[in-house]
Amino acid sequence: MAGLTDFLKKREEEGILRTLKPATSRRDGRIVIGASQYLDFSSNDYLGLSGHPRIKEAAMKSIEQFGSGSSGSRLMTGDSELCHQLEEKIAQFKNKEAALVFNSGYQANAGIISALLGRGDAVFSDRLSHASIIDGILLSGARLFRFQHNDIAHLETLLGANRKNFKKCLIVTETIFSMDGDEPPLRELVGLKEKYDCILMVDEAHATGIFGENGAGIVEKFGLADKVELIMGTFSKALGGFGAYLAASKEVVEYLVNTCRSFIYSTALPPAVIAGDLAALEVVKDEPWRRKELLEAASYFRDGLGKIGVSTKGSSQIVPVVIGDNFKALCAAEKLRNKGHWVLAIRPPTVPKGQARLRFSFTIHHNKEIIQKLIDDTRTLDI
Repeated sequence: MAGLTDFLKKREEEGILRTLKPATSRRDGRIVIGASQYLDFSSNDYLGLSGHPRIKEAAMKSIEQFGSGSSGSRLMTGDSELCHQLEEKIAQFKNKEAALVFNSGYQANAGIISALLGRGDAVFSDRLSHASIIDGILLSGARLFRFQHNDIAHLETLLGANRKNFKKCLIVTETIFSMDGDEPPLRELVGLKEKYDCILMVDEAHATGIFGENGAGIVEKFGLADKVELIMGTFSKALGGFGAYLAASKEVVEYLVNTCRSFIYSTALPPAVIAGDLAALEVVKDEPWRRKELLEAASYFRDGLGKIGVSTKGSSQIVPVVIGDNFKALCAAEKLRNKGHWVLAIRPPTVPKGQARLRFSFTIHHNKEIIQKLIDDTRTLDI
């Protein structure tokens, strides 16, 4: 096809060509790529639940009872008692009236926003919001306004100048940003939402299971569940499974069941996945030590880098080290791989131009000895 070769060549020259790297094994914080084993610092399995025996047992039992597939979409033959149990558990977990399960975070964000908003509406989105949020806005036909990352003053300027021109208005953000590891000023966002008569939606994909008294996320941490209309998140990060959810009012959930294309026209999740997600919610409740140790590990690394003069961002389990140049980031990642660390260079368009970085994500498998070696090896990099 004309132009594809030139496109790929240009990306390679710019240091942003993506390639797939299949793993032959992934277990206990280690990953095997080809013939080499590495300590995995790129996993989203933050709490180590993907290999938890209770979760695996629940998934296997569900296969024996229900088979390997769901056989159809939720509105056809694919609905099950397990789906409804999971939605009830999520609603309780997030302190909302109801919940709806989606097949992935991308499908959730793209479907929810495009179903709830349309032409004549507007969305005010943090500039660093996930691509699925942006795609949902574009699908909706609503007007998009992007405010500077976590910049409340800029958001209020945009709202003050534009809110009056639209019917429904949505403010949307992430509660832990996947590439920066920081959180938004959620209380202030709630204040602006109320002042300008907007709806507030948050993406808790990287916060669910980790923050808050019960691990329900940043919304729970600040006790704002009654102030945030739309709480979206995933099962595929700290919960170690797959799928996504929206926790909201019963009215919103019923409306989405009837209008959300990414929900209506998708085969339901397999029973084993749903059963595993249910078990994961119980493990998060029963084993709070996991999130405590996780955040302590990330803090130890962040403090260690500070002592050797390397600056970082955020305060979560995600620790980015911004390098800037694409090729320098790739070289740094390669040097760490040569020392046994699986750390990936994140480059545009995933992050803004000129902000290529190493993204370190921690799991409970990373003890202080492992982290200290990573700190010592990072010291040798030219960053």
